[in-house]
Amino acid sequence: MNRRQFLATSGATALTAATTPAFAQPATADARLRAMLDGFFYERLADSPEQATRLGLDTGERAALRGKLSDTSAAGVARDLARSKAQARQLASIDRAALSDASKLDYDVVTYQLARSIGGERFGYGETAGRYAPYVLSQLTGSYRETPDFLDSQHRVRDAADADAYLARLEAFPASMDGELARQKADAAKGVFAPDYILDTTLKMQAALRDQPAAQTVLVASFAKKLAAAGLPPERGRQAEQIVAEKIFPALDRQRALVQALRVKASHDAGVWRLPDGEAFYAAAAEAATTTALTGDEIHQIGLDQVAQISARIDTILKGEGMSQGRVGERLVALNQRPDQLFPNTDAGREALLAQLNLQIIAMQKRLGEAFNTVPKAPVEVRRVPVTVQAGAPGGYYQNASLDGSRPAIYYINLRDTFDRPKFGLATLTHHEAVPGHHLQVSVALESDAIPMIRRRGGYSGYSEGWALYSEQLADEMGMFDGDPLGQVGYLQSLLFRATRLVVDSGMHVKRWSREKATDYLIATTGIARGRSQGEIDRYTVWPGQACSYKIGHTVWNDLRAEVKKKQGAAFDIKAFHDVLTLGAMPLDILKQTVRQRAGIV
Repeated sequence: MNRRQFLATSGATALTAATTPAFAQPATADARLRAMLDGFFYERLADSPEQATRLGLDTGERAALRGKLSDTSAAGVARDLARSKAQARQLASIDRAALSDASKLDYDVVTYQLARSIGGERFGYGETAGRYAPYVLSQLTGSYRETPDFLDSQHRVRDAADADAYLARLEAFPASMDGELARQKADAAKGVFAPDYILDTTLKMQAALRDQPAAQTVLVASFAKKLAAAGLPPERGRQAEQIVAEKIFPALDRQRALVQALRVKASHDAGVWRLPDGEAFYAAAAEAATTTALTGDEIHQIGLDQVAQISARIDTILKGEGMSQGRVGERLVALNQRPDQLFPNTDAGREALLAQLNLQIIAMQKRLGEAFNTVPKAPVEVRRVPVTVQAGAPGGYYQNASLDGSRPAIYYINLRDTFDRPKFGLATLTHHEAVPGHHLQVSVALESDAIPMIRRRGGYSGYSEGWALYSEQLADEMGMFDGDPLGQVGYLQSLLFRATRLVVDSGMHVKRWSREKATDYLIATTGIARGRSQGEIDRYTVWPGQACSYKIGHTVWNDLRAEVKKKQGAAFDIKAFHDVLTLGAMPLDILKQTVRQRAGIV
């Protein structure tokens, strides 16, 4: 399915806004707000070349962005903060009372977004545009891991201009790494750098890029394939090889040297409580992720309560399957080890697994009309997480399609070991990452011309991850696991996994649990394989609070549906309830207000 037709309608509106003076005296408060928010979006886009490429907006007057990378230096971070403050002041000049209900929603969401972006300034480390990741360099943060994958998967080479833009980005890559190097040095002077085990993985991932001939790196090999596909001569490939060998490798060596030096001094403590003002940092991080205020102790207790409830449901099904011995977690481990639940840990096994995921997407797409009035136009495809970053990458994640239809959405799955992905849980992961989860939610908003561009790809983890977890439940309710009790166990294990995240995330960052205690609890509770469990705990180490957003958000989505259903009774229409997705992502507290207002709940 091609999205060029989308550009002829909704996308055209967005692109026209880019060439219209942002403050050309609109006649109404709504129009003034819309023009202002469009101006905000394109101001941000000018400093985010990667986002412009991902959205297919690095063309026309913004074509120069195709040859640039974001400024990762302290000056770049400071410029982003200054822009957020200036935009907040501009937004405050709008009379909210004069706005329509739809525009009030836009106003409230962007006001919240800007306040969140500004709020982390007080810590002096670890907050970028509302994402609280305390370490500049880790297995999940740093251009060393992001830029190669971005250039491989996102930068198209159709002609000589695109090829030259690729080379320009390679030239800019060392400056990105050096900007992060300086910031990490400054943070390290304050005692802010990752624990020893995180730095070990970081060094492993840096080595995966560095310890090979330049010509064999994804930066050069991928470019050579793109040149050949575009019918361009190979000379630029040799230029890319020279840039990697003479400029990128030395910059990466400088980063590795710093990480090695920090590793000597690093603590083994997992939690951010050990950082300056660390307890307050975790509270802010958890609130930014969940978009609702809960203490670490409250998060912990919610997790313990939900772990008990979900475990009891799994226990009943497993007993029905003749698995009654041992704790629920032990029985899930045994299920994970059954040969009939495993794909071979070979290239052929991985291909078979990916083929199964594609069949699951097709099966659910045929059913979407039963629960949704609006479905995505953009296609989604499954790809393996690149081998070069799989050691530190999450188990699965989603990347939206471009606006111009040139790239599909991608559902990535980490296949470093197929043992980590038993068959009984795969469908649930597909429902989470693709349909009716992230792909449906993100694309419905991105393809809408009813909301400003600044909100079409808004990132609120509690909303989006809560929706994706709710989508797993919705798939079960739609009968996708009928006659498949082990598939339903996989769905419930996913819910249990997210409830367990509440316990271990708050456990490490508030209750001072060790990495080992958190890992052992995760395995014992969920039965998830040790390799995957270890990767999850390490992810929560460097991204505090984010793991809490899934189950907190799921609970909010579920509670809201129950409220509306109770209010409307027999008139309740699940399609109409799901239409709130067309309004775009928003903080959970604003979602509560919006859903209740639409349903007439006082």
